[in-house]
Amino acid sequence: MTAASEPRAVTAGFGRQDAGEAGLRPHSLDEFIGQTQLLANLRVFIAAAKKRGEPLDHVLLNGPPGLGKTTLAQIVAHELGVGFRPCLGPMLARAGDLAAILTNLQPRDVLFIDEIHRLNPAVEEILYPAMEDFQLDLIIGEGPAARSVRIDLPPFTLVGATTRSGLIATPLRERFGIPMRLSFYAPEELEQIVTRAARILHFNLTPDGAAEIAHRARGTPRVAGRLLRRVRDFASVSGLKAVDKKAADAALKRLEVDASGLDAMDRRYLLAIIESYGGGPVGVEALSAGLSEQRDVLEDVVEPYLIQKGFVLRTPRGRMVSEAGYRHLKIEIPAARLAQFELLTEDIDSTGT
Repeated sequence: MTAASEPRAVTAGFGRQDAGEAGLRPHSLDEFIGQTQLLANLRVFIAAAKKRGEPLDHVLLNGPPGLGKTTLAQIVAHELGVGFRPCLGPMLARAGDLAAILTNLQPRDVLFIDEIHRLNPAVEEILYPAMEDFQLDLIIGEGPAARSVRIDLPPFTLVGATTRSGLIATPLRERFGIPMRLSFYAPEELEQIVTRAARILHFNLTPDGAAEIAHRARGTPRVAGRLLRRVRDFASVSGLKAVDKKAADAALKRLEVDASGLDAMDRRYLLAIIESYGGGPVGVEALSAGLSEQRDVLEDVVEPYLIQKGFVLRTPRGRMVSEAGYRHLKIEIPAARLAQFELLTEDIDSTGT
């Protein structure tokens, strides 16, 4: 769940309101929609490992929240026909916590560590020999009486998931033989995901209704599923037998999700830069104080999609609302700001960055 002060329908983080999401997840590679090239490669790696009777090489799944990293880890275990042991990186506070999990694995099991970039350094060091040699090095005792004990582990596959791969220590990152980057989904792919989820939920959603939800889901399946369930709530209370584009649009407007997928928090962020700081540039610390939101929330939850849509520019001097951002909010761009945009465009063209 995001650290934002209020839950957002378009937040990609997992929360209690998503308890029903597990039933919508695909259970095999054939059911998984999107990430075409990644899936094609993963099929080959899994088939090769099964053919040799060996554990799959360690996999690192990197990408924004809500794109299916946990689902893919479960699918890997399912396709290999082995056990799946999930855990959360920050929960492994001591080396003994990880040692207890590793020694209880069965041969070729999949160990999934979510948020692996938040592992304790002491725990991380235990992983190095475990990943390379399937051995566990432990220190027993203290002081002069301390001794090192090496324990053999069954061969296993570690699947790590991270939203911030840059925070993973280089020695750990280089031990993953299969690094994979998940990207945002196209609206057409999200439309297929929404249609499939509606069918599982026994919810009568028309093709144009599915397309409306998909186009507002910020390229993220988790957001699409959340919006679908909220639209279903409105339809159920209103007594609608089928939800088309018009009904979906009405429900999403009540959720304050606009045609581009922006919600009230996104618009408040853009308006704060325009109204309080003349459109920018402004530092993230000033924005954090002005909006009463934590800096991490702005950087990890709010800004990524606004930058992806081109509504916000991150310059060396701070954040700026772009021309597209002004137009989206239907706010007239001051002449001085237009001149700045032209100069910025010339600088980008001349430097190629």
